[in-house]
Amino acid sequence: MKEDIIFGKNAVIAALNRNKKRVNKILISKNLGTDNKVKEIIELAKENKISFQFVPKEKFQKYKEYNHQGIIAFVAPIEYKSLDSLFKNNSDNNFKKVIILDGIEDSHNLGAIIRTAVCAGVNAVIIPQHRGILINATVEKTSAGAVNNIDIIKVNSLPDAVKKLKDNNFWVIAADAQGKDNYFQVDYTGMDLALVMGAEHSGVSKTILKQADFTVKIPMYNKFNSLNVSVSTGILIYEILRQYMQKK
Repeated sequence: MKEDIIFGKNAVIAALNRNKKRVNKILISKNLGTDNKVKEIIELAKENKISFQFVPKEKFQKYKEYNHQGIIAFVAPIEYKSLDSLFKNNSDNNFKKVIILDGIEDSHNLGAIIRTAVCAGVNAVIIPQHRGILINATVEKTSAGAVNNIDIIKVNSLPDAVKKLKDNNFWVIAADAQGKDNYFQVDYTGMDLALVMGAEHSGVSKTILKQADFTVKIPMYNKFNSLNVSVSTGILIYEILRQYMQKK
């Protein structure tokens, strides 16, 4: 069975708490002190009968590119959800909120966006199979394990996915530097919605922009180019959440 890795204390704890079936084995550096987080990892591993081993720091040499904090877990690859699963999930009466990422290329940005999505109660994050980054160890670490707390949907074609969302009564809002409305001028309440965020350099593709029901922008001052995509996502999704909570 193919294995991936998760590294860092918070990411490993999150996996043990939320998706323990993914975790196969944990390595802990002998040089690592037993602080509260290390103790928690050991206790959770014992509780769930997951193998863990104290190893010399040299064992981590091949993982030196990662900020592993002396903790590495070998895990089964993340289970991506299908787009259809989003439409079947009608467990509550709340309007659904999803984020579509159109070609995000940086693992740190993807991890930060997923972490924000979980904090803001987003139902799912949709990513393309072939254009952009997929879930990897850096994404898991940057998300602080949030990938285990939200559905990650991988699709072959974003335009087809957007069409299917619209066919299922989702409104599609695309973030664009030339968007028609400032983001705080749009009423996001009372509808299932999909927020589309574009690639770091090229933004949302023209095809997706044409499909969008609204295009919104974040006002920029001092003629500076743009915000980081993970920061922009946070601003927009929390405006959506603010409006929703205000009307609730």
